[in-house]
Amino acid sequence: MTAGSLTHRPAPSHNETARQYYEHSTAPRVNTDAVIVEALRAEYPNLHLTVVPRQSCDLFAYAGAGHASMASIDKEKDRLIWRAFVPPASRLGGQRGALGDMIKFGKYLLDWQGKEYVVCFADGRDGMSAYPQVANQYVLSASVEATNKLLLEAGVYTTELHGEIWVFDGGFWQKDAALFESVQKSHWEDVILDESMKRTIISDVETFFSSQATYEKLKVPWKRGVIYYGPPGNGKTISIKAMMNELYKRTPAVPTLYVKTLVSFAGPEYSINQIFSLARRTAPCYLIFEDLDSMITDNVRSYFLNAVDGIAKNDGILMVGSTNHLDRLDPGIAKRPSRFDRKYLFPNPNTDERTAYTKYWQGKLSDNEDLEFPDKLCPAVAKITPGFSFAYLQEAMVASLLAIARERDGFAERLCMECLESHVAPGDGSTCTNDSKRPFKGLYDWVWAVKQADDEDPDLDNYVLWRELKKQVRLLKEELGEEK
Repeated sequence: MTAGSLTHRPAPSHNETARQYYEHSTAPRVNTDAVIVEALRAEYPNLHLTVVPRQSCDLFAYAGAGHASMASIDKEKDRLIWRAFVPPASRLGGQRGALGDMIKFGKYLLDWQGKEYVVCFADGRDGMSAYPQVANQYVLSASVEATNKLLLEAGVYTTELHGEIWVFDGGFWQKDAALFESVQKSHWEDVILDESMKRTIISDVETFFSSQATYEKLKVPWKRGVIYYGPPGNGKTISIKAMMNELYKRTPAVPTLYVKTLVSFAGPEYSINQIFSLARRTAPCYLIFEDLDSMITDNVRSYFLNAVDGIAKNDGILMVGSTNHLDRLDPGIAKRPSRFDRKYLFPNPNTDERTAYTKYWQGKLSDNEDLEFPDKLCPAVAKITPGFSFAYLQEAMVASLLAIARERDGFAERLCMECLESHVAPGDGSTCTNDSKRPFKGLYDWVWAVKQADDEDPDLDNYVLWRELKKQVRLLKEELGEEK
């Protein structure tokens, strides 16, 4: 097929398709698709026409990735394109953003494997009510066989992941490259957990994806369900991301499907159907439901349970649901072995784990010659942070470092931890005579623990990091102990 056979054929005196589109778009409309099809058949009577929804087969993305070439062939006055400013992901490094085009209507010549195709794109609305938006590609070629070959390759490309993760949000699946990049930075060595529990979690997931033959021999469905539960900020999300990273390193890689919410324009039942439809097509896969208790409410519970445990096959799907409130989950979800058969508690860290987490930060700051971070600070910090989650430990450390960074000379004043005033606290074990600022439940027990740490090693107070950590931990303790 030559370019002349498609683009240099005798043209009508005007662009009939453009005329029809603009006429239709400026009047009461019922079906944009029917109008475009009729106009294209009149304009290209000798070519085969195929209508392709962009969502399932994105020819523009396929060509943009270098698998085909595509160039505009209509006049500028016949095209409808929005130009939008795309802000930068970050202004660091002097990034200013860029301009991008949003195609609403236009014609293009697509060259693929020595054959040429006319592709018309039209953004329209169909239906008698609500006018749902549709975005179709109208492909014209010399034969249906040529079109089918192109669409098959472009369709496979569209449904595959290319450095992205499937994320379900707002009622539809979308590819998220930013989340994929974040996951690549998540490693198990950065996850502070009980080592036995960590090994079990990793083995549990790895074994599942390596055991298809075992499940088949035992005549049981090759599917699993796991729940991560416990107070917020103790490693559930980072463990999921670290596992995602490990699964992408497998050969072949195991993709992740990440569900943020069931909210959609068509209702949660529609969302559940969309979620499990893609999971079954993608399997084997790692299907994540974050904050499961907030998603599976009474009005959608039965539909979810049917999708998980109904007649449809879920082979190769490992579901992980995370929740901060296990008690809010329906027993049919939390206690039915065929649905979620294993539960892992992520509790607040104990003393050894708090020490290990502080050592982790010590390692991160090891190249900072301006900050003294001796080994003895690690158990001392663990001693004064009982009841802290990993998230609170991180907040104490980050807030302390930020406070030190604000002081150019690295000065941090010595404060009485009981009243937060700058004076020497009583050294005989008695309480401060000043009125305590924002007292909280357990204040004096905590002050006593701080005093013990300082008494055991008086040199600790010579380190600016220790003095600032005591202050930030004191402030966070107020949040944890709001009961007076």
